[in-house]
Amino acid sequence: MEMRRVRTAPAEQVVRLPAVEDEYPMSLTWRLRIRMDDRPGTLARIAIRLADLECNILGLTVLPVPGGVLDEIVVRPATGLTREHLVTAIRAEGCECAGIVDADVRELVDTSAAMLVAAGRVVDDPAQLADVLREVLAADMVTLVPAAEANPARTEGGHREVFEVDGDKALVARRGWAPFVQLELARAGALLGLLESVRANVAGPVVVSCQDGADLVLRQGRPGDADAVFALHDRCSMTTLFQRYHTGVRTVPRRWLHRLLVPPRGVSLLAVSGREVVGLGQLIAAPGGESAEVSLLVEDSWQRNGLGTALMARLAVIARARGHRELTAVCLPSQDTIARTATRAGLRPEKPAQGDGMVKIPLP
Repeated sequence: MEMRRVRTAPAEQVVRLPAVEDEYPMSLTWRLRIRMDDRPGTLARIAIRLADLECNILGLTVLPVPGGVLDEIVVRPATGLTREHLVTAIRAEGCECAGIVDADVRELVDTSAAMLVAAGRVVDDPAQLADVLREVLAADMVTLVPAAEANPARTEGGHREVFEVDGDKALVARRGWAPFVQLELARAGALLGLLESVRANVAGPVVVSCQDGADLVLRQGRPGDADAVFALHDRCSMTTLFQRYHTGVRTVPRRWLHRLLVPPRGVSLLAVSGREVVGLGQLIAAPGGESAEVSLLVEDSWQRNGLGTALMARLAVIARARGHRELTAVCLPSQDTIARTATRAGLRPEKPAQGDGMVKIPLP
């Protein structure tokens, strides 16, 4: 019995196994989903029962589900065997056939490789997103609809799932032959997260426009920016530096510059106008990685011009791409600058506890 990973993909895109079609010429093939208790020997009994029915097992995928496992098995049935007879045999072993559908031996491909191929297709052509998601989920159909019409609460017993694409659109996946399981949904979520990171281009520079029409470049900081960042601090007032560092300094020691630009467990974000750095943001992961501390410094002459908001919004994008679920910021009790900046950036900061200078900003 040969076991191989299974997924749905069109013939021209699959990672081909050697001599599959030579070994198994095109004929009737079924994909079964069998729900069983996670006990030793259960799968072996199913394999023996399938062998007794002269079914040739071509592929096997184990999908963990609550209360047991869901085994997806691709078989070539014996001539004359009916689906009803096969389902009855599976029930006789104390298992449940959750779905049975026609399959194709060309679907016997490595899941990880196929996911990478699928992601590459969408990166090259974003218009293929719905088709690729249908293949990844082995869904009957995936449709792009306005977000207001997606109705995510309507699950149809697990046969329907909604994936948000952006604030305006959503993808609705449907499958009649078997409900979606969590492992499949996790794969789809990982694919969509990867594509979101590609669209956001978190490692690359972006151009933003301030309220006065000036265009700036936001990019990650490098050790070579030390002189420009030192000059930024020299141009900032003591009030601005106090709001950032919460201590009375006129500038920063040069020994700080490397940690500002390349912080441990984090990243720096510079706002650059011509050759000058006029703003600096930092994102530093907390232990565990669930949250990250954010901080901002904007040169006095560029304040109240939307630059802090742009830095905060971009840091939130980077934080989401890094897997953080929350931003935190340390503020003086009498100041709410970070909270107001986060609100203007489209985030929803929580009100800090009385006397607590920590602002928490959940990431959507």
